[in-house]
Amino acid sequence: MRKARTQRSLRVDVQTGVRAWAPRARDFATWAGTALGRRAADGELGIRVVGSAESRRLNARYRGKDKPTNVLSFPPAPLPGSAGGVSAAGVPQPGDPRPLGDLVICAQVVRSEAREQRKPLEAHWAHLVVHGALHLIGYDHERESEAKRMERREIAVLRRLGFTNPYRI
Repeated sequence: MRKARTQRSLRVDVQTGVRAWAPRARDFATWAGTALGRRAADGELGIRVVGSAESRRLNARYRGKDKPTNVLSFPPAPLPGSAGGVSAAGVPQPGDPRPLGDLVICAQVVRSEAREQRKPLEAHWAHLVVHGALHLIGYDHERESEAKRMERREIAVLRRLGFTNPYRI
């Protein structure tokens, strides 16, 4: 497991379940931290990089879609109390990181989409981390107005990170 922290004290734990190339933990932390903004402070985010089979299983189980997908976002389970993270005893303790949720990203789908859309691989990874992190803080794209709001936020965050608009293919 790789770990990284941002300046805002976002802790990111990265697990890689495949041999495919994936960004560094530090890059994941920067991208997610920028997307989360102030909400990243003293937070903890899990990122798991998976293969197509695991992505397909999770997508079928949680979204009812029997195919691999690029990113899945899982908000944190409710915890007793609301102030910090959780101690070994399962009780939140002051100073513990606050769980923000988990992202599951399929390396093969990311690579395939980047190639298909003629985007730099790193830029597509950044976009999907930003996209997934925004889902964790309530952004969605089920309705057109929500989708436009989320896209505007993604574009702004990615611009701040030095990436171009991901929707201009």
